[in-house]
This record gives sequence, C-alpha cells and structure tokens, in this order.
Amino acid sequence: MRLALLLPLATLSAPALAAEPFRLASPSIAEGAMLAPAQVFTGFGCSGGNQSPALAWSNAPSGTKSFAVTVYDPDAPTGSGWWHWTVVNLPASVQRLPANVSGKADALHGATELRNDYGTIGFGGACPPPGEVHRYVVTVHALGVDKLDLPFGASNALAGFMIRANTIATARITATYHR
Repeated sequence: MRLALLLPLATLSAPALAAEPFRLASPSIAEGAMLAPAQVFTGFGCSGGNQSPALAWSNAPSGTKSFAVTVYDPDAPTGSGWWHWTVVNLPASVQRLPANVSGKADALHGATELRNDYGTIGFGGACPPPGEVHRYVVTVHALGVDKLDLPFGASNALAGFMIRANTIATARITATYHR
C-alpha cells in the first residue's frame, strides 16, 4: 500500500528534478546584500567605481538564441524607476560577463549597450537619494530571437518592451544600496 502511494509522487517530481533552473551568479553582487563601492556611480553626490558587476549564468532553456542583461532600480523617485544598464543582443554562446566590461565592445561579443538614465551609454552605478535604501534588480533574459531589432538610440522603455516580448526565461539577483 505504501509503495502504491509513493510511486505517483515520485513520478510527479521526476520532471521537476530533470531540468536545472536558469541561474545567475556573481562574485560582485549577492542576493539581498549591499552593493560594493565598485558598483556605485561617480557623480550626483556619489563617489564609486561605476563598474558593471561580473555576471555568470547557467542552464539557459532550450530555444535560447540570445541574451539581454538589465540593471533596474524600481525604487527610484521617478514614477518609472531607473535604468542603470541595458545590454541587448548577447549571443547565446556567451555565459558570462567580466567585471567592468561596460564600454569594452570586444568583451561584449558584439552586443549593444543602451543609454542609461544618467544619460550615458553603458553601466551607471547606484546612487539613490541620501537616507533611502534602493533595490537593484540585475536580470539576465534568455531570448527566443537571435537579435532584437531596435533603432539606434532606442529608449530603455522600448528595449524593455522588446525584451519582455521575446523572453523565454529570466534569472536575477536583487541587491541593495543606501548612502
């Protein structure tokens, strides 16, 4: 009788164990932890390294044809959050980005960095208003298309729309920062 009850449970959990989830890891940032000075903006009253974090992802789902990486602060007092980094059109063969890769075209494997909400192209570090704790959501999007067809100078809103429309899986780390 016990075996008869356990067999259906084993069958139900076997598919869940078969596929590893899409994961994001980083030696630069950790879930729920405060960002290091290296990932803090230089300007707007902040003084940091303004370096993009090292990222590595694994177990992208079948059908992944490219990746996008975004760093977003949903707590910014703008009504629409704050885009710190958007990278699109990373080839599916890329599984990691080294620290401080922003602005280094060769190391980005032909991917495109968009203008952040500071108004510059590439990574712009954390710099929340004094006294406020903000979250920084770092997301790798596995996309089902080889390339997003974005016009030159595309906004982060347009890129976000196109990324979401073509995402088949995401992996993320949410870090914090305050000053």
